[in-house]
Amino acid sequence: MQTTQLTQARTDLSNALDFELKGTLAGYWTAVLRVVVGYWFLHAGVGKLTAAEPFDAAGWLANGTAGSPLHGFFVWVAQTPWLLEFTNFMIPLGEVLIGLGLVVGALVRLAAFFGGVLMVFFYLGNADWAHGLVNGDLMGLLLFVTLGVLGAGRVLGVDALLERTGLGKTRAAKYVLG
Repeated sequence: MQTTQLTQARTDLSNALDFELKGTLAGYWTAVLRVVVGYWFLHAGVGKLTAAEPFDAAGWLANGTAGSPLHGFFVWVAQTPWLLEFTNFMIPLGEVLIGLGLVVGALVRLAAFFGGVLMVFFYLGNADWAHGLVNGDLMGLLLFVTLGVLGAGRVLGVDALLERTGLGKTRAAKYVLG
């Protein structure tokens, strides 16, 4: 019997994508965290899309990133018209899509991945490390990593429904759902 329990424990821990949160306090807290982070990004994106002035990252990219280790890259983006237009379009749209995905719990791992990518650029772009390396952008990155790792969409989210279908049973789906 002890060998069976040990084998079962190894099987359960061998696949990090199947981490179970349903019905636990940690699971419900993760769902709350997912909705709050989703609202944060949804609100930021909608604010940029509905502002009286169109969103324009050119000034921030060229001038606001002076202390950044990626300053040269950001200046290049600001000076490359098609790349600047792409950035000006994708940041608000990305924030809205990431926010919606998190709020409803759909494609949470995919949304968390792209949220994390944006937060890395925000963290390195803002480079406001006067009070140390830990700031709001780093905290946002850690929130996205947490949501993605824990598969926060499997608790009170659309991903829980999708995982019960044939689509949700594929290995590829486990990397975007959760």
